[in-house]
Order: sequence, then structure tokens, then C-alpha cells
Amino acid sequence: MDQFNQSNSEDASFTIPLIRIRGINATQNILLNPGGPGASGFEFLNQHGEQLRAVVGEGFHLLSFDPRGVGGSTPLASCYPDTRTREHLAPVRFRNVKIDSPEAYAWTQNFVKACPENMGKHAKYLNTPQTAADMNYILDALGQKDMIYWGFSYGSLLGQTYAGLFPERSKRVIIDGVVDQFKWYDGTFETKSQVDTDMVLHGFFDECVKAGSKCSLSSLSTSSEELRDMVLLSMKKLQEEPISAYVNKALYGILRHEKLWYDGVLSALYDSSTWASLANHLHSLIQGNATDAFLAYGIEDVWDMGHEASEFIRLNDGLTGPEHWPQDRQSLLDIILPLFNQSMFGASQSKWFFMRQQWAVPRTHSYVPRKGVKTAHPLLILSTTYDPVCPLTLARSAQEAFEGSQIVEIKGYGHSSISVTSLCTAKIIREFLYKGSLPKTYTACEVDSPYFKGSDALPARRYI
Repeated sequence: MDQFNQSNSEDASFTIPLIRIRGINATQNILLNPGGPGASGFEFLNQHGEQLRAVVGEGFHLLSFDPRGVGGSTPLASCYPDTRTREHLAPVRFRNVKIDSPEAYAWTQNFVKACPENMGKHAKYLNTPQTAADMNYILDALGQKDMIYWGFSYGSLLGQTYAGLFPERSKRVIIDGVVDQFKWYDGTFETKSQVDTDMVLHGFFDECVKAGSKCSLSSLSTSSEELRDMVLLSMKKLQEEPISAYVNKALYGILRHEKLWYDGVLSALYDSSTWASLANHLHSLIQGNATDAFLAYGIEDVWDMGHEASEFIRLNDGLTGPEHWPQDRQSLLDIILPLFNQSMFGASQSKWFFMRQQWAVPRTHSYVPRKGVKTAHPLLILSTTYDPVCPLTLARSAQEAFEGSQIVEIKGYGHSSISVTSLCTAKIIREFLYKGSLPKTYTACEVDSPYFKGSDALPARRYI
């Protein structure tokens, strides 16, 4: 259970399931992590295996896993004894902080007690350094000495943590859609994660106008600024007065601003394959029909993973509790409200501040990020120009941490390279994996496919 001090493990352990797609010519495995924290490697390979194979080729087995506390691993990280209890106790509104904060503050006091009580001795060992050490056990079980790794979003943090802890085994490490490890572990506030979120929203409207008939919203205006203003006005009205949506006697409800804005719009900014669908729903809403948007975003929570691994890992990794946070509600609001001005979506982060303020599980890891780490081979760092939650500026921070590492910028919108198609980027990745080749200088790659293809994809679950 404790990879750094086995005497703490007693008789407790985590089981970690693996999934592998074999490469025809492969002798080594590339370990993949989709992010989260809390995302399932099983789901990731099932959803993106074909896309990843096209980039990686047949020279590596594609290997992923459900990290401790996630998906098929046991015990599952949970703050509730069963699903029914989660459904009954979990819902609480965090998105309108000024209005919701009294309830959110009170609810969090109970939540932070339930989490360690439910997980017992396992609770404090759900953290990123432990998962990084677990990856060595996976390699050792496979008889593979060198780490060949590709991590997306939070997976970039896991990759940086691994490379910091085990630089001598870090032979081919790709971090993609980069998290700032310095702020994650040793900062109370991560102030840069949403600096480009609004730019991605503007990109959505710009690309919609360019796409013409493939984006239904473009029928309302040929100006991206006018489209944006129409949507924001509709959102303002929805915030002031939710809209009823009736499908039939067994299915009806209310479309609320926070569901459409965060579960719909923000979620879609991660991946342009959902942009056409979002445009359709926004078009219908502006025309007075809220049913389509309600069916797409108003029922299921696209951020809910059915467990609390994300909460345990984030909170156990970072600085929490009274030593680092003021304990009264108003003092917390005085600190966090100005941060939300960074983006129109700033309040999406609010629940984490309440939880960090009150989290009581002791921090058990001693990992401290540092600059100038010399790994077995330099890292390849990937970032889109405009990432809604992991902006390009954080890739530059990671470059300072690892000697000789190089950034490749993908000139487009979306969360990590997997959200776009770029032949230039794919070639660089393959050259790096097979030959260790890195661009000699900062490189920018173009995106090779349109953002609106006329598809009607629904949003996948989102992380980070």
C-alpha cells in the first residue's frame, strides 16, 4: 500500500488492473494515463485505442491501467458506502459561489469527515507519488526496465512526478496538456489553469462562422462576435430564470444555467468533436427550444465518475487544512472570488477550494518538484495553443523542470493533442518514441482537420 515505506502497509494493499492492446512488432510497452485524476485507463484505451495506434504504430504494446482507487482497482476510492447513498447525499451546488457558499461550506464539513471514515487506512495513500511508484511495479512485472510513457492532462502531472522520482528509468516520457506540478503540490492557488479558457470559447464561435452550414449557429449571424453575444445573452436569461423542458410524462425537468454552461459549454471546449452538437443545442435554445439541451446536459453529470478518486488524489497531493487555509467561510470567499475573474468559467473550480480548506487527511508523501532534473532521456512536451484547462504557459513551466526537454505547440484549440488531428505532431511523437529524436528548437504544428465536421457527438466525461 505504501510504496515508499512497506512497514506502513500492514496487511493492506491496492489491486491495479491492467489493459493492453498488443502491437504486431512490439517488444516494449508504452504506458498511458488519460488524466483525471480518476480517469480509467480501461475506458481510455477502449475509446482511443485506434487513434493512439495510428500515432504510435505497431512497435509498442499500448498499456494502461486503472490507478489505485480508480475504476476497476480495489478498494475503490469512495466517500460513500454505496451508489444509492452517493446519489442521495452528493448533490450540492457550488457554481454560484456567492449564493451557494453557505450550503457548500456546511456540506463540505460533512464530506471531509465521510471520506476518510469510508476508506479507512487506505485513505492517506491515495496520491500521485504512490501511483508513480506503482508504475514501477507494473514495469517490473512485465520485465521492462525503461519507462516509455504518454500522459494526458493530469497524466502529465503523473509523468512529471514519475520523472522527478525515478529519472534514471525515464527513457521516453511524453507529457501532453500540461499541469503545473509546482502549483499542484506546493501552491494553495493554481492561478493560470484557465487563462486560455475564454479564448477557446471565442475560437468555437470563430470556427463556427468559418464552417458555415456545418455549424447550425452560423445561420443566426455571420459575425462570431454577434454569435457570442447571442449565446451569452441566452445564458444570462437562463441564469435569471431556468427553463422547463418536457419530453413525456416520464421525462421532464428544468434546464439550469450551471448545467448548460459547465456540463455543456465548458465540457465541449475540451474536444472539438462535440462542437457541432453544442452548436445545435445552443441554436435550439436561442430559438426557444430547451429540450435538446436538457436531454444532452441537464440530466447526467458529465463530470461524475462514480467515485471520489479525484478528490482523494488532488487533496492528498496538495496543501490542505487549517495550516494553509483560513477556516471561516467569508475569509475563504475573500480569497477565491477574485480568482474567478480569470475566466467566465472560473467558478467551475470552486468546490476544490472548499474541500482544500477543510480536508483533514494527513499528507503522507514527501515529493517536492524541482527544476533542472536530468532524466535518462529528455522529455517531449505537447500543448495546444489554446487549451481550456492546461494552457500553453504551463508547458513552459514543465520545460524548466526537466533538462533538455522540448515543447511542441499544436496550433489549435482543445485539451491535449488527442483533441485534434495533426500529422506534424504525430510524426514528432513517433520519431521520439522510436529514435529518441526531439526537435532542436521550439516547434509549432498545424491542425489538419476542421473543427466542425457536421457530426453530432455528445460530450465525454471530462477531467481536470
